[in-house]
Amino acid sequence: MRTGLKSLDQLEHENAALQVENRELRATNQSLRDVEHEVNRLRHALNYRERSVFKLIAAEIVARDSSTWWRTVTINRGRRDGIETDMPVVTDEGLVGKTTTVSDVISVVLLVSDENCRVAASVEGSREQGIVSGERVTTGLTPLLDLNFLSKQADLKPGQKVYTSGVGGVFPSGLLIGVVKSYRVRELDGQAQLTPAVDLSHLEDVFVVTGRR
Repeated sequence: MRTGLKSLDQLEHENAALQVENRELRATNQSLRDVEHEVNRLRHALNYRERSVFKLIAAEIVARDSSTWWRTVTINRGRRDGIETDMPVVTDEGLVGKTTTVSDVISVVLLVSDENCRVAASVEGSREQGIVSGERVTTGLTPLLDLNFLSKQADLKPGQKVYTSGVGGVFPSGLLIGVVKSYRVRELDGQAQLTPAVDLSHLEDVFVVTGRR
């Protein structure tokens, strides 16, 4: 009888130890996945900087105003790093926004998802051009972009890519802004709704475009 109880106690102890070990292994695996993700992210960023036709300054997001989630972020680069107002901000995926307020060591970036950030744009596979601006959205919702002033005959299709056209002087041509989600004809023009090329809710590292190489 004692032997049976002793064996049961041992089994329970071993089972508890295995559960602890299993939790530790899961935590280790998650840590390894996190490290792998970080390495891949940095490798992508490095590759982008090496092959880019632009002069790029790497920056990190250091603050985000929760009351204006889709409007601005703050980066850890400023005048000392050669940053000026109205410089495009990008990732390897596409356009993030542009610098606005610049101090010696930090800068505020107005995101492309803000309704005040207006970007001249062109649509792949067509002669259509328009102006992209952010939609006013409630915090927490994934932002969408509006492409306005298209022709009524534009008839854009989901999946078409929209790039900066270079008109206006702030954004150079060829930066991916987003992808067409839908198109509709309004009274005076055509309007497309875009999904941003960059996941603006998970920004970590960005590049400031200071010119062409």
